[in-house]
Amino acid sequence: MFKRSKPRSYGQMASELVYPRGGFRRSFAYLWLRIRRLPDQPHRIARGLAAGVFLSFTPLHGFHFIVAALVSLAIRGNVLAAFIGTFAGNPLTTPFIALASVGLGRTLLGMPGDMSPQVIFREFAHATAELWHNVMSAIGPSPTSWSGLSEFWREIFIPYAAGGAVLGGIAAVLSFYLTLPIVRRYHQRKTLAMAKRIARVQDRGRDSG
Repeated sequence: MFKRSKPRSYGQMASELVYPRGGFRRSFAYLWLRIRRLPDQPHRIARGLAAGVFLSFTPLHGFHFIVAALVSLAIRGNVLAAFIGTFAGNPLTTPFIALASVGLGRTLLGMPGDMSPQVIFREFAHATAELWHNVMSAIGPSPTSWSGLSEFWREIFIPYAAGGAVLGGIAAVLSFYLTLPIVRRYHQRKTLAMAKRIARVQDRGRDSG
């Protein structure tokens, strides 16, 4: 009943991962609506969202939601809000987050030189490939090599984590204090509307009696 009349092709699904159908503005509006309507206490929703936003500034690509969920549970936040918060790191914003985080981290750590987003993600790809090669080497004849991973860890991962912690912390605090009053007002309006509906039903019952 709820299936598409014409299933999406793999190409369409891949393209929508990069640029969602309807655009990012529509997607963000939908996510913001979902945040307001989450059935949980406002401060728990705000905590979860802040956890997700913070994790989107870390170099843990591929693990943002898992770690955000764990952090959200640890701080008693809403896990679904944490998942929504990780969308702060999307295909449109991630290159800017990576560039700003690595640049700030290298500055804080006194490391010279700038890096472009292309270099950063290329090194991530190389590090992932080398890590996978070393894992497979543990059960095969190929020799392991950790020199590339060691350089990646020192030159990119640590600066990314340091700069991302600062920028992510700022973004998380802003998202928390922006979300909390908005969700509270939404819940208050919802409670008031429900009270009015109950009162109208009770009035009809008294009139009919």
